[in-house]
Amino acid sequence: MLGRSGLTPHLDGAGSYADRVVLISGAGGSIGSELSRQVLACGPRKIILFELSEAALYQVHQTIDRAAAGTNIEVIPVLGSVTDERKIRKTLSVHAVQVVLHAAAYKHVPLVELNPLAGLQNNVVGTKILVNQSVASGVERFVLISSDKAVRPINVMGASKRFCELVAQDASRRLAGRNGPVFSIVRFGNVLGSSGSVLPLFHDQVSRGGPVTVTHPDVSRFFMTVQEAVHLVLHAGSMALGGEVFVLDMGEPVKIETLARRVVHNAGLSVRDEGNPTGDIQLKFIGLRRGEKLQEELTVNGRRAATSHPRIFTAIEASLSECEIAAGLRALEQALANEDEENARANACNWVAGNAQVAENAMRAPEGMYGPHCAASLPSKIWRSQRMRSECS
Repeated sequence: MLGRSGLTPHLDGAGSYADRVVLISGAGGSIGSELSRQVLACGPRKIILFELSEAALYQVHQTIDRAAAGTNIEVIPVLGSVTDERKIRKTLSVHAVQVVLHAAAYKHVPLVELNPLAGLQNNVVGTKILVNQSVASGVERFVLISSDKAVRPINVMGASKRFCELVAQDASRRLAGRNGPVFSIVRFGNVLGSSGSVLPLFHDQVSRGGPVTVTHPDVSRFFMTVQEAVHLVLHAGSMALGGEVFVLDMGEPVKIETLARRVVHNAGLSVRDEGNPTGDIQLKFIGLRRGEKLQEELTVNGRRAATSHPRIFTAIEASLSECEIAAGLRALEQALANEDEENARANACNWVAGNAQVAENAMRAPEGMYGPHCAASLPSKIWRSQRMRSECS
């Protein structure tokens, strides 16, 4: 599907997870469940499966519990939200958690665009709570799973993930030279076949006789298999020294149209288009959805540094000050408390690094160019965010 060779798994950093108590938030998701499987193979003392969805938690618990049979590894399912501070505090304390792998997030761009308050509450406030409680409970290592959509975001989901990165980096900076978790962020693109990704959608559309829908002929994305992505996440987390934004080498971006055609051909069918009017499956272009880009990026400025692993790099990017992070969080939490979508969008976007110019462009853009997403906030909201930044400086 991706037109490249696969990654051969070999985790040198398994010792970071061996004989440790590891909590995986969002354990029932595509990334979380694979994290659970690969961490289990590292020989932890205990795995805490923390998940909001009862159905997803039941499924991943059944899978991991069976795989752990015959070992001394405890598998503990915990049903709860990362926004529940008391639940987080109790779970970290009671189980003496040493490693946190934070994969819990609302990630579907169109859904978060339509539900910005829920997306920002879960992603940003949930990360803040998990970060702060991890510090308080003596966690050794904290790995945040991020997304390429956090780079110069033009949607609420991307802005929320960038804010999460900044919160984790801020905690790492405040704890520098003191005992506390080693924080790191791992940023990567799409996971092939994950929940909500295009591959299951294309397979479903082909099975129903089409059409196969593609947003735009030029749209492209970075892809990895879930096994590859999680392997590199664990390796990056084990090599972290504190505050790094690790970027995975995902190969060349793949055009979504190319992926759609491969799905059709792999099903033994042909695409019906101008060159083949008698083909089996029609390819239909439906336009970009709210908050979507044509291409995604993995770094804000294109600068990255090599690490000891050929497929893992560190992004060289600016971040916000402690004062700016605190002010941004206060403003966002106030907007969430007031159920003020407009202000929540504006604050989320105007505090994330690399997004100020996008917001300014959105204000001058023709109607519909960007869509009603977070960057197109009212000038008054942008002015208030800028005023708070000046007060911090």
